[in-house]
Amino acid sequence: MIERYTTAGMTAIWSRDAKYRRWLEVEIAVCEAWALAGVIPHDDLAKIRAGARFDLERCDEIEAVTRHDLVAFVRNLSENVSGVDALSPDLERLENDASRWIHFGVTSYDIIDTALATMLRDSCDVLAESLAVLMAQVATLFEKEGARPCIGRTHGVHAEAITFGHKVQGWWLELQRSVDRIAQGKEEVSVGKVSGAVGIHAHADCEIEAMVCERLGVRPDPNSTQIVARDRHAHLLCTLGVLAGSLERIATELRNLQRTEIMEVQEEFAPGQTGSSAMPHKRNPWNAETVCGLARVVRGNVHAMLETVTTWHERDLTNSSLERIVLPDTFQLVDFMVRRLAKILTGLTVMHGNMETNLKLMGDLPFSEHLMMELVRCGLSREGAYKAAQRAAARSWAGEDFRAAALDDPVVASRIAPARLDEILRLEHHLRNAPSNLAPGMG
Repeated sequence: MIERYTTAGMTAIWSRDAKYRRWLEVEIAVCEAWALAGVIPHDDLAKIRAGARFDLERCDEIEAVTRHDLVAFVRNLSENVSGVDALSPDLERLENDASRWIHFGVTSYDIIDTALATMLRDSCDVLAESLAVLMAQVATLFEKEGARPCIGRTHGVHAEAITFGHKVQGWWLELQRSVDRIAQGKEEVSVGKVSGAVGIHAHADCEIEAMVCERLGVRPDPNSTQIVARDRHAHLLCTLGVLAGSLERIATELRNLQRTEIMEVQEEFAPGQTGSSAMPHKRNPWNAETVCGLARVVRGNVHAMLETVTTWHERDLTNSSLERIVLPDTFQLVDFMVRRLAKILTGLTVMHGNMETNLKLMGDLPFSEHLMMELVRCGLSREGAYKAAQRAAARSWAGEDFRAAALDDPVVASRIAPARLDEILRLEHHLRNAPSNLAPGMG
């Protein structure tokens, strides 16, 4: 991922150095489990703990020969324990050296997938922290502007009045659903394996696997092959894809509300900020647009991850190269998007005057359903009530006052008194059930 769209929290987990440190933790945990089982002498374990270190440049030198990154890593650890060059012929003649126990009884993906489980688990925690910040900002916006009336739109056209808080509460509840899904995905993906080349525990038994996983804070996969089944990882990426869609929905709403013809909200525009290289007057919703653009990348990554669920027999390598991209990039992007949206809301200006102007743009026309419902209550068929309200609406579209047009209709006039019509066309009546308090958990 290019640095522009990274976050410090995710980089601390997904950088190459961070990944290799996770590998080291797993390798040490495996040695510790063998020592507890009485296989590795405690003196050798102490030497491994003291000497097992890696250097990325040296790993690259070894990998140029092995053409296998995990093997190069293991050899780098071993040479730091033994003191013998990993590429030296003398290494083959080492006997009874503590380094021989490194990577004992395991295969590459025992290390990689178990380390990956801890990385995914911790990434979910970082994302949950970022979401908590965003949701707190959404709740603050509700408290400040939630009661403000504005026009609701369907198909981009004025529909009926709502409150701004109705929009905002919906955002918060949708984000909370993603929080719950991420927690479920975290639980599902937090499994490791020390089951060997095809998962049959031919060398390290289930007790060794259980000890390793317990040390690392994950559960043993109850049935792994050479890898942990990728339906777990695909489900988690799908969850991130849904979250990205929710973030895009909010960002799209903010973009539309910033259109010149609407102008009900505006992103912060800092002193010295440039909206356009050619047009000095421009103030564009570029932050919201960034969120929308990145959501498209996330969806593409989700599709790619779904393709890795299928493998040939107990393992093939089709998942490896893909996951080096989509797993770190998706977590980086979604965390960036969450933080960027929180930043937008922090500096958001709500344009009260424009909201009121837009709300009154069509007069009482958005209350046409209230007229229809009242006519039904007065005994008219629903179809008859609809036609009567629609006749008044048509005259209003042509320029007449909706209330006057309704009272001029004999069907309406014979059933609804003017005072009652005034009551049902009141904004306060229409919004009497709108959200007035924070949703459970928003405070």
